Amino acid sequence: MSLHIGIVACSAEGAALCYRTICAEAKEIMGEHMHPEITMHTHSLGVYMVGIRVGDWRAVADLMLSSTRKLQACGVDFALCPDNTIHQSYNLVSAESPIPWIHIADSVASAANQAGLSCLAITGTKYLMTGPVYPETLKKSGIDCKIPNAAQREKIDGIIFNELVYGDIREESRLYFNEVIQDLKDQGCDGVVLGCTEIPLIVRPEDCPLPAFDSTRLLARAALQKAVTENASA
Repeated sequence: MSLHIGIVACSAEGAALCYRTICAEAKEIMGEHMHPEITMHTHSLGVYMVGIRVGDWRAVADLMLSSTRKLQACGVDFALCPDNTIHQSYNLVSAESPIPWIHIADSVASAANQAGLSCLAITGTKYLMTGPVYPETLKKSGIDCKIPNAAQREKIDGIIFNELVYGDIREESRLYFNEVIQDLKDQGCDGVVLGCTEIPLIVRPEDCPLPAFDSTRLLARAALQKAVTENASA
C-alpha cells in the first residue's frame, strides 16, 4: 500500500498531465499496473481567474482550501497542486490546511540543485513570472533567476490562456517559447523552469535551448516518492 495522494487541480490540462505522470511512472516503483490511490478535485478555472486577475490571493487560497477539505473527506494523506500561479497562495493554504502539502517549486529547486545549476529562466503566466513563488524558493537554494521582458511576458501569457489551457498546440507558439528561452540563455541562465503546467505540452526538451525543468512532472514524481517512501517508513 501507499499514501493516498490528493490533487487540488486548477486547469484541466495541467492536472491531467500530473495525474497521468503519477500513474504512468508508478509501475517502476510499485509494479505492473500499480499506482497510489489518487483523488482529484477542482473548482472551475474561471472561478480561480476572478481572484487571480485582481491579485486576491486570499480568495484563491479559499478555493484551494475548499478542495483540500473535500479531498480530506475522501481520505487523502497529503495534497499537491499542479498549478504554479496559484502557489502565490501557498503560505495561506499550508497554514490552514487540515492535511500536509508539497510545494511545486521545491521540486524544481531540488532538481536544479542536483544538476548544479546557478540561474534559472522562469516561464509561466504573467502572474507567476512577476510573482514571488520561484524567486523566494530558489533563493533558499542559492539559485538566481531571470524572467522574460514585459512584451515577452504578455505574449507568453496570451499563449497560455488562449491556446494551451484548451490543449491548442501551435508550432509558431512553440518556436516563440524557444526564442524567449534563447534570449534568457544569452543573459546567463543555465536552465529553464517550465513554470506553467501547460508549457510542457509545447516545449520539447530535445530542441529547447536550455535544460528544461518540467514543474508538473517533477511535482508528480515528488508526490509519488512521498506516497511510497513515507508509507513504507510508517
